Amino acid sequence: MPAAIISGKDIARTIRDELNARVADLAKEGLVPGLATVLVGEDPASRLYVGMKQRAAAEAGIHSRAENLPATTGQAELLALIGELNADPAIHGILVQLPLPSHIDDSQVLLAIDPDKDVDGFHPVNVGRLATGDPDVLAPCTPRGVIEMLLRSGADPSSKHVVVVGRSNIVGKPMALLLLRKAAGGNATVTVAHSRTADLGAVTRTADILIVAVGWPGTVTRDMVKPGVTVIDVGTNRVDDPDHPRGYRVVGDVDFEGVSEVAGAITPVPGGVGPMTIAMLLANTVEAAVRLRRAGR
Repeated sequence: MPAAIISGKDIARTIRDELNARVADLAKEGLVPGLATVLVGEDPASRLYVGMKQRAAAEAGIHSRAENLPATTGQAELLALIGELNADPAIHGILVQLPLPSHIDDSQVLLAIDPDKDVDGFHPVNVGRLATGDPDVLAPCTPRGVIEMLLRSGADPSSKHVVVVGRSNIVGKPMALLLLRKAAGGNATVTVAHSRTADLGAVTRTADILIVAVGWPGTVTRDMVKPGVTVIDVGTNRVDDPDHPRGYRVVGDVDFEGVSEVAGAITPVPGGVGPMTIAMLLANTVEAAVRLRRAGR
């Protein structure tokens, strides 16, 4: 029997409907969550992603401030803008779209963001809070989205063996930390594998839940999973396809056709983790707004 499809698109829509109602209630109390997006340069993919986030914020009733800067923007100018956003009481979440131009130090820019407004969850303070199991930290959007997908699809990681393939600071590492927390969506036994793992298939075949985030199409194939496994494919890759109207297809890191014949449940690409990332960005922004109000900010 082919695997059940875990639709991130459908789950994200449910979450966004819940957020719409919450934002409407907050507005009645005089609080309008605010999100600032900062884009430096003209990278097409970055412009597309930022545009999607801005539209999603507007749909949810979240105040959106877009700062689109030229690629020649200097680091001092960018840091000054972040300082302004930190001080703006109408802004509760700040998102700096990466990558930044090569002449700007990403780490210094992320460090400059107020940790309480860091809705991406990348500030070192928030990374440390996540590592120590703080239940109130604003977690990175993609890993948080994966946890929501698992819980809402009936695949609670608690007491399961979860293999995370990938060790990036954006997905792999925070994913493992969320799964280890003593909280909903956590309490898993976690193995982290990566591109240098010897006999990767031997590791992935032990997983009850397999989360793949390596950025390489077809990394996980049918023979690398055990029957009934739940597979979350975080990858988004373009592969040439002359038969496609655009000349390419978007695929994940998992061989979907082969693995779906063995797995119990699997996420598609597109329509899987991607929509969840945006939904979690909105959720983090709303949560940040509530916390900042509570703190008198």
